[in-house]
Amino acid sequence: MTEAANLLQVIVCAAGPAADAGRLVRAAQGEGWTVQVVATPAALDFVDVDELGRQTGRPVRSRYRTPDEPKPPRADAIVVAPATYNTVNKFAQGIADTYALGLLAEAPGLGIPVVVMPCVNAALASRAPFRRSVRALRAEGVRVLLGPEGFGPGAAGGDPAEAYPWHLAVAALGRPASGSG
Repeated sequence: MTEAANLLQVIVCAAGPAADAGRLVRAAQGEGWTVQVVATPAALDFVDVDELGRQTGRPVRSRYRTPDEPKPPRADAIVVAPATYNTVNKFAQGIADTYALGLLAEAPGLGIPVVVMPCVNAALASRAPFRRSVRALRAEGVRVLLGPEGFGPGAAGGDPAEAYPWHLAVAALGRPASGSG
C-alpha cells in the first residue's frame, strides 16, 4: 500500500452504531482526510466491509499483516468510534491482542493524536474500571469524548445507534495538517 497524505485510521468496534461507520468516513473525507477503516474482529459482523472498502478506496483491515505483505502506512491520526467497554479498558492497559489494539497501544508513544468516542450503556460507564481507563487515557493525551462533549450513555437497553454523534469525533479531530503524511 502506498503512503497516504493525511491518513486517518478509523477503528470501528462491535457496538450498535458500527453499522453506520460510513457516516464517520464521509465526514472525515469531507474535512480532507484519507481514511483507512480498521475493524476489530467482532466488528466485522456489524459493518459492511465491501461498502466501507468502496467508500475509502482501501480494504478494511482487521488483522496483522503477514511477513510477506507490505507494511501499511502510519496514520497521522486515529479515531475510535464506536469504542466499546472492552476496547477502552484494553487500550488504557496497553493490551494489544488485536490489530486495532496494537495500533492504539503504539499511538501515544508515536505522538499520533487519538480521539475515542465510547459507546457504552450507563451501567458499564458507571463501573470503576471504565472510569479509571477514561482518566488514564486522558492523562496520556487521548481525547475521550464521553458525556456532554461526546456520547452520553443512556439507560441500559436504549438504542445508542440512533443517538450516536459521529460528527463530534470528526470535529474533535479537526482538519488534517497540510503537508502531513
